[in-house]
Parts: sequence; structure tokens; C-alpha cells
Amino acid sequence: MLRKLSLVLPALALASITSAQSSSSPKTRHFTFDYSFTVRVTDPGKPLDVWFPMAHSDRYQQIKAISMKADLPLRKTSESEYGNWMFYAHTAKAEKPEYHFSVKYDVVRLEHLAAASLHSPASAVELKRYLRADRLVPVTGKPAEIAAAQVKPGMSDLQKARTLYDYTFNNMRYDKTGSGWGRGDAVWACDSHHGNCTDFHSLFISMARSQDIPAKFEIGFAIPGNKTASEVSGYHCWAEFYARDRGWFPVDISEAWQQDKKEYFFGANDVNRIQFTVGRDLELNPKQQGRPLNYFIYPYAELDGQEYPNIAIHFSFADADSDMATRASR
Repeated sequence: MLRKLSLVLPALALASITSAQSSSSPKTRHFTFDYSFTVRVTDPGKPLDVWFPMAHSDRYQQIKAISMKADLPLRKTSESEYGNWMFYAHTAKAEKPEYHFSVKYDVVRLEHLAAASLHSPASAVELKRYLRADRLVPVTGKPAEIAAAQVKPGMSDLQKARTLYDYTFNNMRYDKTGSGWGRGDAVWACDSHHGNCTDFHSLFISMARSQDIPAKFEIGFAIPGNKTASEVSGYHCWAEFYARDRGWFPVDISEAWQQDKKEYFFGANDVNRIQFTVGRDLELNPKQQGRPLNYFIYPYAELDGQEYPNIAIHFSFADADSDMATRASR
């Protein structure tokens, strides 16, 4: 009897979530987002290559306009594995002490509610990629063992994913103290039980893939929901999994933990974000000399073919309909 009950309760919870989401129309938010950085050259006269991600329009965000300022000519490129777009700049001889880059986006973000989304079947090639391991996201070992212990026979993809979501929520805490957090190392997250959004979602993705549920890593920036304009201190990431009868289904477990909105963020992404890229272990275009990037949200540079981290970043946003946004655009 207990085993049957454990299968019924997740189904009831999922029905409740679907009903609640269906009762409201998706929200929207219109804002500008400034992505700026400076490469500081301390060893001039050598070749400099710079890549940085480009936000693009999709079903849940509209990039309405882009303005760019750069000390080097920019070329738009894309990588083949995930289809991420990026800007690329090169000079054969970096002679200036600083190279400045800035892109301003005009964004309309749409709330992503799984209950309101049409089922869009994914290709077999896409699903196969999102079942494979990444360097720090294995599909075997400790995360797989934990996942196998959580799920029950007869569960649907949606029920399995909800069980793994609950496990991550209940066994991780959002805590950026100490070392090791932020790399998205699923095995480390199993042992540490804390970290940031990267660690939460790496653990979830690892467990989901081990249960034959395709899952993907998405990254961008969170926009404060209680401000009309401010600086943005750093990136934010979330995940989607693929249920065979529902299609792609969003989750944001670290936001659920921080905002105490566990039910909402299983099957929803709010409007307070902008997405830039998807995936892990990324090879850029043109291909970088260094190893694949763990994830791609900050600018990446190479000086004379070697990774060059001397980059100062600055990100900010302003609601497009606020007085602050008007002043910020002048």
C-alpha cells in the first residue's frame, strides 16, 4: 500500500501544478540589459582573440534591438553542437593597454510555463546529446546511484523528474562559502550538499540523464524582481528535462530554494532573467586553443594562443518602462 501511495502523490502534485499554471496567463517583462567588459593587456604586441556570448530570440525571449560598441571589429559566429551564437574579435598585435566591448540588448522576456506550452517534439539527435555525460556531469557513479534509489518502478518521466527535483531541493542548500562551488561538478555536489545554481542543476541533470531522461543546462543572468534598475553581479543558470509525453519542461531548483517557491519552479521559469547559451564543454567558433569551456556566459580571451583571464566585467539592467531606463539610455 505504501508503495502505491508514493506513486499516486506525485501525480496529484503534478496535476495541481498544471492546474495552477493554466489558470494564469504568462507574464512578460521588458528591460534593457548591458553586457560590458574590458580586456586589460599587460603583455602587448601579441595576437589577441576574444569571444563572448550573444543573446538571441526564442520562444521565451524577444531581442528587439542590439547596439554594440567595441574597440575591435566584431564578427557573429555560432558553434555547431548546441547552436549558441557569439561575438568574436581578433587583432594580430594587441597594442592598446585596454580593449573595451559593450552590447546593449532590448529584451522582452516571457514567463515559461510548462502547462501553457505546446508540446514541441525534439529530434533524436538532440535528445541523444542531452543524455550524454559532460566532463563534470557523469551519468554513472554516485549521482546515478542516488537517482536509482529515489525513483520507483512504473513512474513516468515527469514523476521521475519530480522525484529528482525534490531530492535536489531537499538535500542541497544555496551556500557559496568555502571552495569547490560554482564549477557544476555533480559528484562534488553529492558530497558537499551545497553550492550555487550551477551545482544544483548539474546534480539534477546528472541524475535525470542516468534515468534516461534528456536534460539540458541553460545559462544567462537573473534580473532582480524588486528593482527597476541595478547592476547584475553574476550569472544564473537553470535546466530543462524532456518528458516523452510533454516535451521540454523547465526547472529552476536554486531559485525555488532561495525564494521558497518549490511548486512554482517545477515547470516554470519567471520573467526575471535573460538567457544566453546552452550546454557544457563548449568549443567556440573559431575554435579556441584552450580546452572546451565548462560553460559559456562570461567573455573568454586568449593572448598569443593562451587563455587570458585579465578581464573586467560589468553587467546591468533597467526596466524599459521606468524613468531609470530612460536616463540610462541617454
